[in-house]
Amino acid sequence: MIKIWIVGSSGQIGTAINEVLDPLEVEVFNTDKDELDITETDEVLNFGEINRPDVIINCAAVTDTDVCEREPELAFRVNALGARNLSIVARKVGAKMVQLSTDDVFDGLSKTPYSEFDDTNPKTVYGRSKRAGENYVKEFTHKHFIIRSNWVYGRGNNFVTKVLDAADEGRTLAVASDQFGSPTSAKDLARIILYLIPTNEYGTYHATCKGVCSRYEFAQEILRFSGREGSLKAVPTSESDLSSERPAYAVLDNFILRIIDVYEMPEWKRSLEEYMKEREED
Repeated sequence: MIKIWIVGSSGQIGTAINEVLDPLEVEVFNTDKDELDITETDEVLNFGEINRPDVIINCAAVTDTDVCEREPELAFRVNALGARNLSIVARKVGAKMVQLSTDDVFDGLSKTPYSEFDDTNPKTVYGRSKRAGENYVKEFTHKHFIIRSNWVYGRGNNFVTKVLDAADEGRTLAVASDQFGSPTSAKDLARIILYLIPTNEYGTYHATCKGVCSRYEFAQEILRFSGREGSLKAVPTSESDLSSERPAYAVLDNFILRIIDVYEMPEWKRSLEEYMKEREED
């Protein structure tokens, strides 16, 4: 039985992985910041050496871009040094390492989708700290999967919940019409992670749902699939109520997945509809 250590297990992606995996095939170690502090090197080493996982999936991160701008030391401690510590353990126990990353490692100034071979040039503290985490993973372990995605939503607080909360409270929400990306379900991300883990196809991957939209279009579809009447206002990023510190063009090209033809991500509207149905059933 394969042993998987999910770090940041109570977040959107950690929760989704636990929902998707087969508990009869996998022994799971779930930890979050209350159980284990990934910024404490000795704590991480002790846990890894005692439990000796076959795979470490790092879902832990400070993802709030405004918090990262205000507290850069916290961002780099968790997003960079945390990834370093987990990579050191992975190498020590011979585990595969999965590092979740983001489109924020790019500058958002492109007019065409970013592939895995494009140079990173982050403009935000969040993006810089996540790139530093990627670099540590590459430096300390060769058996790694770095998976970049964007506009991820799942169980927890995210863009979807904020749009629905505003609708339920009767508030008009100002949403950026000049930010572009590919909304991606945490469950779809969990499925590609579990697909890659048994393979030796190491490296960096872009994994987003198919299709591109603006934040404003994304919000419109959220309301449509939820059956709610909400008031949305299309505005430039500078006037947006949400997602202020984000790249304007966050579109990732799943280039590697396409050229090695191993896995195909679903269309974003279909995934959003599936998620909204599950949410209503809960």
